[in-house]
Amino acid sequence: MFEFLSYGFMQRAFLGSTLIALSCSVIGVFAVLRGVTFIGAGTAHAAFAGVAFAFLMGFPPFLMALLFGLSTVWVTSYVQEKGRMKPDVSIGVFYTFTMALAILFIGLMQGYRPEIYGYLFGSILSVTKGDLIIIFGLSLGILGLLALFFKEFHFISFDQEMAEASGIPAKRLSFLLLNLISLSVVIALKAVGAILVFALLVIPAAAAQQWAKNMRSMMIYSAIIGVSSSWSGVLLSYWLDVPSGATIVLIAASIFVLSVLFSGKGKI
Repeated sequence: MFEFLSYGFMQRAFLGSTLIALSCSVIGVFAVLRGVTFIGAGTAHAAFAGVAFAFLMGFPPFLMALLFGLSTVWVTSYVQEKGRMKPDVSIGVFYTFTMALAILFIGLMQGYRPEIYGYLFGSILSVTKGDLIIIFGLSLGILGLLALFFKEFHFISFDQEMAEASGIPAKRLSFLLLNLISLSVVIALKAVGAILVFALLVIPAAAAQQWAKNMRSMMIYSAIIGVSSSWSGVLLSYWLDVPSGATIVLIAASIFVLSVLFSGKGKI
């Protein structure tokens, strides 16, 4: 019954999806509560532009995805700090700009490069050992920093001004949180794809919010929903030969709809 677990690619898919789901669903709680989920969409498309640039120039795809993704956070944070425009406006500008770059880079490539579309639509079953090492290291770092600064992130998620008045470096921690959100999106890019990775960040947290009574329980529920959706998506994509990223997101979205319909709508 479980003979598929003897395959190396399935073992990597399950481990990789678990790590990605944990990172995205846990940090997604902070993104939802702070109302900064938009940064996930901006990072995803910027990272895909980085992947397209990497294939065009012969650079490592993950490195370019990371550079382009984090650059979006740095630039938008700088623009916000200077007060020149609101964050959602700047993200909207970079969202379209980076997608245009991605299309341009793909158009400049010689011949057809099917592997690049794995980053657009997602392919968790194609995760390599090298990918898994990167995912493991960065997921561990993300979850470790969230645990280390949990109280501070919790505080600024509800009242940043009060946190600043209490002596907490709220602006620096907010910037760190945005970078961690961006990093979570980048490591999930190959598994879920640039089009759908934003959903893995938002949907588990949004579904968990319908059941949770406090932030800790919301994080636990979000992690459970994220991991169970990923496992189910991996299994169905293998059995039915359907896209893994889309399957994972559809299962998570179904859980969200059921949560809205049948939960007691606990407040955080």
